[in-house]
Amino acid sequence: MAAIDRAYSRLSKKLKNKTVRKFPLSRKTTLRVGGPAEIFVVVDSLEELRLTMQTVQDFGLKFFVIGRGSNLLVSDSGFNGIVIELGAGFRKIHTDGLYIQAGAATLLPALVQLAWKEGLSGLTFAVGIPGSLGGALALNAGAYSKAIGDIVADVTLYTPDCELVACHRSDLVFRYRYSSLAGRGIILEAVIKLSEGSPKSIQAEMEKNFKKRKRTQPLQHPSAGSVFKNPSGLSAGKFIEEASCKGLRIGGAEVSSKHGNFIVNLGNASAQDVYDLLKLVQKKIFDEQGILLEPEITLIGEFKDR
Repeated sequence: MAAIDRAYSRLSKKLKNKTVRKFPLSRKTTLRVGGPAEIFVVVDSLEELRLTMQTVQDFGLKFFVIGRGSNLLVSDSGFNGIVIELGAGFRKIHTDGLYIQAGAATLLPALVQLAWKEGLSGLTFAVGIPGSLGGALALNAGAYSKAIGDIVADVTLYTPDCELVACHRSDLVFRYRYSSLAGRGIILEAVIKLSEGSPKSIQAEMEKNFKKRKRTQPLQHPSAGSVFKNPSGLSAGKFIEEASCKGLRIGGAEVSSKHGNFIVNLGNASAQDVYDLLKLVQKKIFDEQGILLEPEITLIGEFKDR
């Protein structure tokens, strides 16, 4: 029996109704593309996570943790390993003065709404970002010149060695779309520090940011958000527009005519379509500008280079 079969046998017995074989990851990504995970498991407690990670180690399997899938491009062949989703046990939220302690599976919109209701300022930049707290921390998600790393106080990790590690702000490095948390373990929860604010002014800022996002981004189609990181002091979207890439299409994937740094799924795109379009845009910008745009989205699985 193959290692993946033995792993599934163990997890399906221990975590009944939480473990699925050949689960289509298109259901878990905002692009709505991607093949199956050999094993998909939802864990609702530290004990269930420990069992899953022990299984990963015992059978020498690959794994990754998925949040809202808002920055992922999963290949059509899927992922030959275990995909872990943190469940309800990792969505708990507690407020204490200016601090909010939240599980990694907490959705950013839920945090934004809570901060507003509590009169806490500092999260309005995240309005409309569809990710989870854990994913946002791993990539230092942000908008409007602000990012989640700006407000982090503490983060709790679960390491590959099955240990809990508390990371204080002074232990962490955050830069544009970069966090030193990446690769150190699974983010379980974080404490963010906000500042006092007027619910009325916070709401006004939220509405302003959401209107701008709605006006400038193609929210009517599935996407993975910004495809490329902005070069230092420059705009990837502007380069893409100047290279006349808006409207380019491969299969069911299209460079948005509304925002050049978005690739949208028109309804029947494959992951390979999106990948091919990403590479085409990347090549055009390099050929014309001599700048190699770095993907902001994370690629999972195997893709074919044409």
